[in-house]
Amino acid sequence: MNIQTTLIRCHGWSTQRVVKIILFDHLHGSFLLTSPQRQRFIYLSIYLSIYLSIYLSIYLSIYLSIYLYTHTHIYIYIYIYIYIYIYINLETPKSFDWFLEEYLKGNVPGSCWFDHIREWHSKKDQYNILFLTYEDMILDLKTAVTKICRFLGKNLSEEAIEQVVKKSTFKTMKKDSKANYEFLPEERFSGKFLRKGNVI
Repeated sequence: MNIQTTLIRCHGWSTQRVVKIILFDHLHGSFLLTSPQRQRFIYLSIYLSIYLSIYLSIYLSIYLSIYLYTHTHIYIYIYIYIYIYIYINLETPKSFDWFLEEYLKGNVPGSCWFDHIREWHSKKDQYNILFLTYEDMILDLKTAVTKICRFLGKNLSEEAIEQVVKKSTFKTMKKDSKANYEFLPEERFSGKFLRKGNVI
């Protein structure tokens, strides 16, 4: 394929020095063969700035993002999954044994617990991730809140931490209509989203 190129003389350089440039319209997937030379430089400048902004946004969103990963034991997950299946009117499990087998195969939304945990833990050195267990938060919520503050780089006063702890207890959140998705129509959700909050 013979691709037309643009020959330009760069100001301030030797008049004998010629730079060979191949310009490509990356947004439209075609080479800029018919545009005037000046317009090509404008296009090149625009596309380079677009690429730079896209690269920076991807870098900031992935590599500089922070992740708070909360999880619990697998047997609690299975129990919760069965309830949620009924809660959001999905297919009612045929039996516990059937659902357990399907869950371990990964035939549920969100995949299997083992795969999910393994995948996130494999990225712990690559991304900025704080792992917390539900059991730790239930047993010592203040320590969990302090860890989160430190992870986020926030230096809260003792009073502010106590306020966060007070509003983050299961008892308080259970009374919150937004946390229970009460604003959604009943045909999509039935029952209470936050139920017991016990640690087995």
